Amino acid sequence: MSSNKRDPLEIAGEQVLSGTKRQVEIPIGRLMSGTPVAIPVEVFHGRNEGPTMWMNAAIHGDEIGGVDIIRRVTEDLDPKTMNGTVLAVPIVNVHGFNNSDRYLPDRRDLNRSFPGSRRGPLASRIAHLLMTEIVQRSTVGIDLHTGSDHRTNLPQIRADLDDPETQRLAEVFGAPVAIHARTRDGSLRQAATDAGATVLLFEGGEALRFDRNAITTGTLGVQRILSHIGITNDKPATGNKTKYSRATKWARASRSGILHLRHELGDEVSKGELIATILDPYGKRRGKLGAPISGIVIGHTQHPLVNRGDAVVHVASI
Repeated sequence: MSSNKRDPLEIAGEQVLSGTKRQVEIPIGRLMSGTPVAIPVEVFHGRNEGPTMWMNAAIHGDEIGGVDIIRRVTEDLDPKTMNGTVLAVPIVNVHGFNNSDRYLPDRRDLNRSFPGSRRGPLASRIAHLLMTEIVQRSTVGIDLHTGSDHRTNLPQIRADLDDPETQRLAEVFGAPVAIHARTRDGSLRQAATDAGATVLLFEGGEALRFDRNAITTGTLGVQRILSHIGITNDKPATGNKTKYSRATKWARASRSGILHLRHELGDEVSKGELIATILDPYGKRRGKLGAPISGIVIGHTQHPLVNRGDAVVHVASI
């Protein structure tokens, strides 16, 4: 027997031997039809000792970009040569994913329900399962998201950049921009941080769509983190020289009408610079929008029809 062979990992009532991978399911309950529902997990239990990292996607059921990021990352993982363990959870909100819906059937936001409990609403129970079976076993986590509500996002990291280790991981990830963001009550990032994990939240692309740039950026970023913390021995290509932001602001529609954007994701803008116009159906200009701050465009609506006050373009100061 090899001297570096590890003990098996027990998860969701299953046993995963060192140097192997296994798909397991964390039971949630049953649908009204009686069909069982479970959170899918792929476990990569490395042959050698090392850290445990989790990655998850689709906490919001319509944010599917992270599902493909996890698929691409896990294709290249080999537990026979790995150090430590990777817990890959491609779909957390199974109900929402199956219905192409952001929320759970009772319209609760799963990412405002952590750390959850064994009793209470469905969201609280799912949050509790993810915390106890996945997060509390891990020291590092990556929570994968996309834009929502007809919005698209430049690939970006959101994290507590005042924490040196978190800031270092954000730098290693190599997204175009990293935004300092305090944790929000009830979020996975807050609950996992409180449990002692170092957490990055990745945003990129839009809901219900695969954005090639965002998926590629996210895949390479996760691979760099795996290499950096010593789980893999790979040497992924160096990422972007990350720009850092501590303040962002939305430009909002000054009038209702048909929106025409003048800038794309990643464009640099100066405060007051024209970034969009709003026309009526006859082509008459009804309003214009200036950049609310100087910085780069990190998000914008994909919907050309806007009401007065709608969030249109998101700018991050650098």
